[in-house]
Amino acid sequence: MTTNDIDTRPQEEAALWKRYFKKRDAANRDAIILRYVPLVHYVLGRLGFSPALGPEYEDLAGQGLLGLIDAVDRYDPSHGTQFSTYATLRIRGQMLDALRAQDWLTRAARRRARQVQAAYAEMWSTLHRAPTDDELARHLNLTDDDLRQALMDAGRVMVSLDTLSHSDDGDESLHELLADESQPDPAEQLDEHDLRRQLVLVLKGLPEREQQVLAMYYHEQLTMKEIGAVLDLSESRVCQLHARAVLNMRAAMGATVKDRRVPRSRHTAREGGMVHV
Repeated sequence: MTTNDIDTRPQEEAALWKRYFKKRDAANRDAIILRYVPLVHYVLGRLGFSPALGPEYEDLAGQGLLGLIDAVDRYDPSHGTQFSTYATLRIRGQMLDALRAQDWLTRAARRRARQVQAAYAEMWSTLHRAPTDDELARHLNLTDDDLRQALMDAGRVMVSLDTLSHSDDGDESLHELLADESQPDPAEQLDEHDLRRQLVLVLKGLPEREQQVLAMYYHEQLTMKEIGAVLDLSESRVCQLHARAVLNMRAAMGATVKDRRVPRSRHTAREGGMVHV
């Protein structure tokens, strides 16, 4: 399932929005909301949550519904964006805000997840490759079961190419850092080319199964459950593989991203003059 699967009847969709924009009435608004309720469950699946979680899933679905309603009220087609694309961002943002506010991971689980992230960064700097599970477990002094749980915790902390990378000077995601800028200057184009080249090298260095998970999740936009069905893996195992793949990429790309953020030149005042540093 993707967002395009929900827009299955474009003519009917356009007519519905046309009636709503003309009247701004509750009936058409409710019809649009009901039409896109499946999008809430799609986003939950993308985040790795399944109905088996019970009340927690229902709570997040409720938050997603609030995001959907907000998207309907704010949507402006003049920007040229499909509603499903816009609504997905609003729904996902509402869910992530709720998760952050609840801080539903235990303190120990959150600490363990951060330790795993730090370990990946440290081991990449020394090994210059993705650490194996055995190497990571020894480095962290964890059993295999504890490591698997730590990876699940790391996934729950929303380690994703869509989450913020480590930054001291702004909220940037890896997607934003890798996105094409309109009318870039030549130096920025060179930086972008180097970054993309580095990204390709990192991707090729990942185990094949992790490459498959990333491709299905980010390119084909499958949910964790759907990926598990394709690869004959449990949903929890897919979440672990996704977390491990993204942690590997973040660790490998960290130095490159930091270098890209450092300004090539800046000026500072010294004794009334401008000194180039």
